[in-house]
Amino acid sequence: MSAALCGCVLLAGCGDGYAQSQVDRPVAQTAPSQAKVADTRLATGDPRQSAGVVAAGGQDAVYNYVPSVMLDGGRTRMWWCSQYGSAPPPGDDILYAEAPTADGPFTGPGGGDPAAVLSGAPGGFDGMHTCDPSVLRIGTTYYLYYTGAAGDHALGNAVGLATSQDGVDWTRAAGGRPILSPSHDTHRDNVYGAGQPSVVYLDGWFYLMFTDTTGRAAGWNGAGQFLVRSHDPAFATGVEALGPGGFGPVPSTAAPRERSIVDGFSADLMWSGALNAFVIAHETAEGTTLTFWTKDFTEQPYRPLVIGGDWKEGPGLVRRPDGHAPLDVAAPCDRVPFDVVRATGLDASGAPTGLRHFGLDVRGAGGCSSPERTAITFDGLAMPSPERTMDLVRGGKLVRVDRRAVAVALAGQVAEHPIAPASGFPLAARLRAGATVVKADGRALGVLLDRDTLWGLPDAGVVAANDSAVVEIPPARWDAYPRASSLGG
Repeated sequence: MSAALCGCVLLAGCGDGYAQSQVDRPVAQTAPSQAKVADTRLATGDPRQSAGVVAAGGQDAVYNYVPSVMLDGGRTRMWWCSQYGSAPPPGDDILYAEAPTADGPFTGPGGGDPAAVLSGAPGGFDGMHTCDPSVLRIGTTYYLYYTGAAGDHALGNAVGLATSQDGVDWTRAAGGRPILSPSHDTHRDNVYGAGQPSVVYLDGWFYLMFTDTTGRAAGWNGAGQFLVRSHDPAFATGVEALGPGGFGPVPSTAAPRERSIVDGFSADLMWSGALNAFVIAHETAEGTTLTFWTKDFTEQPYRPLVIGGDWKEGPGLVRRPDGHAPLDVAAPCDRVPFDVVRATGLDASGAPTGLRHFGLDVRGAGGCSSPERTAITFDGLAMPSPERTMDLVRGGKLVRVDRRAVAVALAGQVAEHPIAPASGFPLAARLRAGATVVKADGRALGVLLDRDTLWGLPDAGVVAANDSAVVEIPPARWDAYPRASSLGG
């Protein structure tokens, strides 16, 4: 089938391969009827692009497209869709490689060719194809959301989840079943189904944006991006869907698709604290269009921007591990870097390939225009403290963390020197090595800090890194502790 699963099948009436030119692809709708659209124009500068292709599969790989790009531990890490004949079964594989910057060159773990890190699981919903990765790291756990399909042109492609401790060796979650399937609340000729996930972690919520060509609010050709959120990374409980009236609880991720936020395919989602807005990157005739939304998706606070240049498929935003926009530590209040990696050419079969880096900066972001905006801008930053420990910014306050490895796991971004004005935030608590961690039935992990205030922790890996013991307590006692925010975001 080659790349048809994740691209061409989306285009009604298209056969195998990527026969349609980019001008025939859906054009994004930047002003949906549900939104109030502001007339604020963002200033931009420093346009950039790589000198050439930054990543490609080795061995017998064919196409290379739809990347997920993460700044993580001083490296730029990237997962994308390709196909290795040497990685059974035949079908799409997810490859992994890393580089010093988004300009590459990207190589596999330890050097050499990129590695196929997730392939089809015969007998499963993703028995032949795994594609369209979106990767987060929350605490010490990596989450890979992806499109899976049992065969070529199968009706009902769905979204799966795998987890990892290193971003390379993955274990399927949810018992190997999909976490999101097509809603089938309308009928169209486009039988792709649900897929192309993009996930962001914000304020304890996992936000999952995705394509569903069977959703009633999709366009005539199946184009559209829908959004659900949950505190559960597997979206098995507590799911809310974005509808015309905002977010509301739904029985499952298969609930009817009532509202699309972008009229397009293969989009990527990111949160920018400095702009206090979600950002959706999607391809239009001009290049990669960036569409901005307030946190509740009621308003588009800025006019769209375009990162110009060649493209055929994508894009993948360069994001922090939590899916947020990276801070420019030299000018964190004023400047926001937007970088994407996208396919820019076609291979011999007509499938997209030629991954290259493009970017620009927003200037005059106003990230420190008020105390509230300043707190949002720096949330998740870790930096050295005056005591040769690390300070983690959460909710406009500092939590002093004794161990750097713990601070790195909890942070969205790490600075190597104190950053003003974040260094002026009040000190709220101190996370010492061995601090008591409590757990109750049906409750998350929490660490008891100054004056027995309970702060949430994202996963057990952080507990181990801090040499903390976990104490089981009754739910009523857990609920009685004064609560602070989660240290993991």
